[in-house]
Amino acid sequence: MTNFITGIIGIAMVIGFLSFMLIWVPAPPLIIIVVFVMGLLIYDFSKSLRSGGNGG
Repeated sequence: MTNFITGIIGIAMVIGFLSFMLIWVPAPPLIIIVVFVMGLLIYDFSKSLRSGGNGG
């Protein structure tokens, strides 16, 4: 449960930071990179929760 709570807090902070950055620099390549990285972040978070927090 601790991994879930800290993961959600971390993801929320990263989304907040990247959203703020995309507002100031609305470049299409940057938007594509940020969306791809956020997808990888959420995929890794869900995978680590399913495996018991070991990342694999």
